[in-house]
Amino acid sequence: MASRQPFTDTDTADEAVRATCDDATVCKRFATSKGYWKDPYIQYFVRSVGERKAPEINRGYYARVQGVNFLLDAFLKKTQCNCQIINLGAGLDTTFWRLKDNNLMPRKFFEVDFPTIVSRKIHYIKTKPPLSKPIIETHSTDSLLLDAHSLDSDRYCIIGADLRNISDMEEKLKKFQLNTELPTLVLTECVLVYMTPSQSSGLIRWVAETFHSAMFINYEQANMCDRFGQVMIENLQRRQCMLAGVETCQSLDLQKERFLRSGWEHASALDMITVYSMLPQEDVGRIERLEFLDEGELLQQLLQHYSISWATKDKLRLGNLLRFFLQLLDLIYA
Repeated sequence: MASRQPFTDTDTADEAVRATCDDATVCKRFATSKGYWKDPYIQYFVRSVGERKAPEINRGYYARVQGVNFLLDAFLKKTQCNCQIINLGAGLDTTFWRLKDNNLMPRKFFEVDFPTIVSRKIHYIKTKPPLSKPIIETHSTDSLLLDAHSLDSDRYCIIGADLRNISDMEEKLKKFQLNTELPTLVLTECVLVYMTPSQSSGLIRWVAETFHSAMFINYEQANMCDRFGQVMIENLQRRQCMLAGVETCQSLDLQKERFLRSGWEHASALDMITVYSMLPQEDVGRIERLEFLDEGELLQQLLQHYSISWATKDKLRLGNLLRFFLQLLDLIYA
C-alpha cells in the first residue's frame, strides 16, 4: 500500500475538520439561546440561532461546557491565575471572554487553530466592539500586534498554525511570549481525534517536555468500539470527516495511557455520563426542565461515547487536588 501523503491546508479532510468548528459553535449558540448556560459573546460569532437542535444534543453540550470549565477554573484558582492557557484547535471558542468577566484571567491566554479559522475569528474581533473591548482593556499600549493570521495583546493571543507541525507552532507561540516556566494548561476539545495517533502523541509529549508544571484537558469521543460508536464514525465519514485517531478512543483506559506513555505523571478519564451525574444537581434539574426529553436512552448512549480526560505533571500537586474535587462532588451529588 502506498504511504499516506502529509496533510495540506487544502485537503478535503482538513476542510471537513474545519467545518466542525462551525457545527460546535452553532450548537452552543442554540443551547445558550434556550438557557442551558450563559454566554453573551457567542452571538457575535454566530448571527442567528439557527434550526432547532435535539434536547440530547443540548444536554450533551451542557455537560461538555460545565465539565471542561470546572477543571479549567480549578487550575486557575490553584495557580491563583499565575499561569497561562493554550487552547489548541480553539475555533470560535469564547473562554477568554468568560474568564475576563469572572476575574479569572491567566497571565496570558493563547489560541491556536487553522489559519483560515483564525482569520475569521480576527475579523469578528475587529468588527465587534463587545469582543475587542475586553482585549483592549487588558492591553497596556494603544495598538495591538495584528496581521491576517495572528493577533497578540498582553493577555490574549490567537495564532494560525497546523497542530501537526509542532516546530512551526512552537516558534509562533514563543514569538508571542510563551513562557515555559509558568504553570500551563493545554486544552483540546474534539481535536486530537482528527490527528493520527503518532501526531497526537507527539503533541502530548511536546507539552509534557516543554513545561515544568502542566495540565492537559482533552474532551473527545470514547468507547467507540461498539455499534453506536461505529454509527458515529460512519456519519462523520459521509461528510468526508475522518477520525484519524479513533483507535485511541476505544476506552477510557486508552485515553489515560496515551498521556502516561508520553511523559505525564498522572492521568484520569471519565465518560460524560459520569460527568453529567456529578454536576450540581440543582442546575442539572433546571436545564432538564427546559425541554422535554423523549429518548432518555439516546442521551445516555451519547454521553457514554464522549469523555473528558486530564493529565498533570507538576510541582503544584494539581492532579491530587482535582481528584479530591471530583470525589467531593461525587459524595455531594450522588
